[in-house]
Amino acid sequence: METVGVHAVCNGNVVLASEAVVPVTRKEIQYGFSVYEALRIVKGHAVHLEDHIRRLNNSCKGIGLVHSISDDDFIFWVRKLIEADDIMEATVRILLVGGRPSLCFITAAPLLTYPDSYYSEGIEVITYAGERFLPSCKTSNLLLNYLALHAANDRCAFEALLVDRHDRVLEGTRSNFFAFHDGKLHTAPDDLVLEGITRDRILKAAALQGIEVVFDPPLACDLFTDMYDEMFISSTSMGAMPVRKVDARIMAGPYDRTNAICRQVRQWELDD
Repeated sequence: METVGVHAVCNGNVVLASEAVVPVTRKEIQYGFSVYEALRIVKGHAVHLEDHIRRLNNSCKGIGLVHSISDDDFIFWVRKLIEADDIMEATVRILLVGGRPSLCFITAAPLLTYPDSYYSEGIEVITYAGERFLPSCKTSNLLLNYLALHAANDRCAFEALLVDRHDRVLEGTRSNFFAFHDGKLHTAPDDLVLEGITRDRILKAAALQGIEVVFDPPLACDLFTDMYDEMFISSTSMGAMPVRKVDARIMAGPYDRTNAICRQVRQWELDD
């Protein structure tokens, strides 16, 4: 029987989730010197697990977090948790804390899903001035993300789009951002945003559908004109989710291009 969240894996050992705790006096905890990954378990299978581990290691290199855990260890530990709780569907989080020794916690929670209406009707987002520190690394430095998402929630919006000092819309607090203009798909270049596992699949899906990708981030001021006729955000949990409203601007559907891309991305998950 599936029991998501009962157990966790700590440096390779299966323990009760309540015992998966960090020492608050440890400097690396106090300074947020850690990286993480979140991935989906579908039908008992960890989707794109190797890609997530590769990105985890890239984040470690980006901030100088040294550890001795092999890729095979990460894979084995994730599968250990799946087996311990007989998991068929879940969202799994890998947290790696720096220091000597490094600490690795792997935990599971119910699979994060969203109502069908989010895809058929689109979601609301806001713009928020802010730039992530070391954007190519998935670190636990999430204060900006927290504040921006809290501001979005206060306005009953689903997500906040981060706008940098040059008025460029780079990404969301937990998502990548894309916008269509003249049939071309615009998004930020790789060096300005987090390397996305789902983002990579979206770019491949766009190519399969004959959509040209332009690596030039949209300007926030242009989001409120007719320049972009369809927008969406993406993440591991969301796939590709259409945007219906940005601040005060409403863009009615249909969101055919976004949903076609999302279907392809989800199919690749099943085929993984």
